[in-house]
Amino acid sequence: MKLQQCLATVAPDRDTIVTVGVFDGVHQGHCHLLRRLVELAHPQFLPTVLTFVNHPITVLQPQSDVRYITTPEERVRLLKEQGVELVVCLDFTQELSQVTADDFVSEMVSGLRMKGLVAGPDSALGRDRQGDLDFLKRKGEELGFWVDSVQPLEVDGDQVKSRRIRGNLAEGDVATCAKLLGRKFSLDGIVVKGYQRGQTLGFPTANLQPTPQMALPGDGIYATWAIIDGVRHPSATSIGVRPTFNLSERLIEVYVMDFDDDLYDKRLGVEFVSKLRDQETFNSVDELVVQINQDVADSRAALNEDMEAGIA
Repeated sequence: MKLQQCLATVAPDRDTIVTVGVFDGVHQGHCHLLRRLVELAHPQFLPTVLTFVNHPITVLQPQSDVRYITTPEERVRLLKEQGVELVVCLDFTQELSQVTADDFVSEMVSGLRMKGLVAGPDSALGRDRQGDLDFLKRKGEELGFWVDSVQPLEVDGDQVKSRRIRGNLAEGDVATCAKLLGRKFSLDGIVVKGYQRGQTLGFPTANLQPTPQMALPGDGIYATWAIIDGVRHPSATSIGVRPTFNLSERLIEVYVMDFDDDLYDKRLGVEFVSKLRDQETFNSVDELVVQINQDVADSRAALNEDMEAGIA
């Protein structure tokens, strides 16, 4: 569907203030910009986000392998939690990549009733990123909208970006991810049949099949919260290939403590609190069981600290 047709179906009931981007993760940097959007919009205008469902690089560089921090559905929910009242989701296509900055902005004005545009300092719209801030300000004078530029948020001396979070995640640094996201990193999926070795070891695990193309923490053992039917349960989660059993398939296995109901085919969410250790190879199953007991104890301790910190 052409951009004009997509935006024509939105039909906002009043004039809007808009920001544009992927917003993968809806992290602290995004929230910093969104607070400005909502502040400038209220009470007269409708705070609006135009977001691309897929990252533009997947079209511009098809060989790229983009892993997402949030699903599109979660992204919309998080945006609305920040006070955004209208979220417009577009598939970034080859056709859309060829829309000029002039046409892109004109369609936002006509289709979204845009009266203001909130952007980061490096924002650019349209084919070949033609629509930089200077262009947008000139276009605003012509079409009757203003542009507000928001400086990026820095944490620990560096900008908060989705790419930075993906890097921390790959290293297993879920604690830093939580600081940058403003919440714990989480993923969810369906529980599927696994090798059932955990059952024989006395620690039955849920083999989680996450949504495709999601970013995952690096291999290791993590203290986690398992979300089952909206209820949080203490858990320990292993991500990796299980080298002790000479397996090569990367698995996500969640041991839900003090829980014995059947989870097969159910949707399970996992919130990552801290990394306990790297993946290891053990000389025997007995050594592995000793370590699993220690992992469960360490996870309980980490989760107790997390609860106390939450209460405080």
